Amino acid sequence: MTSRFPLYTTQLLAILLFLTVSCSKQEKTEEAIVKVNKDGLPIMMPMQEEMPKLKKAYVDDKKYGVSRFFEKIWSEKNDNVAFLVAKDGQIIYENYMGFANKRTGEMITKNMPLHIASVSKVITSTAVLMLIDANKLKLDQKVNTIIPNFPYEDVTIQTLLNHRSGMRNYAYFTDKGNWDRHKTLTNEDIIKVMVEKDIKQETKTDTHFSYCNTNYAVLALIIEKVTGLTYPEAMKQMIFEPLGMSNTFVFDITKDRDIIAPSYKGNNMEIGIDYLDGIYGDKNIYSTPRDILKFDKARYAAFFLNADLLKKVYKGYSYEAKGSRNYGLGIRMMEWEKGEPFFYHNGWWHGNTSCFINMRKEKITMIVLSNKYTHKTWQTKKLASLFGDYPFKLDDGGLE
Repeated sequence: MTSRFPLYTTQLLAILLFLTVSCSKQEKTEEAIVKVNKDGLPIMMPMQEEMPKLKKAYVDDKKYGVSRFFEKIWSEKNDNVAFLVAKDGQIIYENYMGFANKRTGEMITKNMPLHIASVSKVITSTAVLMLIDANKLKLDQKVNTIIPNFPYEDVTIQTLLNHRSGMRNYAYFTDKGNWDRHKTLTNEDIIKVMVEKDIKQETKTDTHFSYCNTNYAVLALIIEKVTGLTYPEAMKQMIFEPLGMSNTFVFDITKDRDIIAPSYKGNNMEIGIDYLDGIYGDKNIYSTPRDILKFDKARYAAFFLNADLLKKVYKGYSYEAKGSRNYGLGIRMMEWEKGEPFFYHNGWWHGNTSCFINMRKEKITMIVLSNKYTHKTWQTKKLASLFGDYPFKLDDGGLE
């Protein structure tokens, strides 16, 4: 009896040690559940849980409604669009048409990356939230504790994520003699101009909502500071590669000019690269609807974020003005007195327009990308009425 007790104790301690090490590798505590790699970098994992398989009758019914909408909206022969609607991670309908590059004759296909404009913010915010969940950042942490020369004392990670920092848009304060437009502006240059030109805040921090690309350009810098990687490499290692997003990348102005799908004005005139195209975080991710679907599905996974942090993502923060529109942590929303909130993010950069819709209750994903300027992209929200009780109409009126 006495000789067996120490062996039992040793085995028990070994089991406890194994469990402790396993949990530390996954960062699974009450505060954090995101997985990390061998270098401690949080990585986004594909959803492991089985989602219910869609019944054929359901798919046929919804596909009919979505296809009629697509054919009505995207009816012109010279439209450029990549379009996808899915439920529970399963594609109901997708369509691809038009030129990716008129000069080379390349067409838009399911594997052709297009500029997703401000839908990039959803992906940038996800990386930041993962770093918070892995205890490498704090939501209420001041930016000047990460970027020492950052000039605005009260700005925090949260006020960057929800557009309440009060900062000015870099596209405006670098266009008033504060920057040589013949030189490519970088994310680091934005901070430099803020400091050297003494750029004042537009409003006091956390008093007003003001959608501002500067917020997400700064978040990209924070990702770099915390991970020790460039933003493109951090996004690749944290999100793109783990999820198998093989047609997704961050545009590098120094080497990718000749491989990207250019964008066009409504009259088909090509829009060139300018000095603002070196900034990332707020924009400059190229992807496909199928890759974004992989990303959206992974945001339902058990190891995405802890429950408390996830609630904060889909919560409105700006109620100083009446209205249905609001913004969470990296996602737009519309809220009404009754019914479910509607989560989405639109984008526009040069001729590129984008729309990402995430109907969380119904687990519906809608992704629309176009490299030719059009308002049609943003009409996709009208399709919400096919899948849930939302105040959108499928006629030409609809709600804006």
